[in-house]
Amino acid sequence: MVTLVVAAYPKTSYIVIDEEKCKGCHLCIAACPNGVIGQASHINRMGYIPATVIREKAEECTGCTVCAIMCPDTVISVYRHDRVSTHSAP
Repeated sequence: MVTLVVAAYPKTSYIVIDEEKCKGCHLCIAACPNGVIGQASHINRMGYIPATVIREKAEECTGCTVCAIMCPDTVISVYRHDRVSTHSAP
């Protein structure tokens, strides 16, 4: 079973962290400019304390990708929703 943490009800951007593959280096926590990522309160199957999305701050994710770039184990995926223009072309 793979544990994924997804920001609930994302506005424009969100991240997914595969906590079972995370080795708990927490470089992503230090790198996130909005403090969206924090330390989990549990241990994964490998015996590490993984990074997790802080639910109260999840909507502050801008999709900047800094966390995914910093992750040496590539366990963070960043998703961005396209914004739909409400204006008509002239």
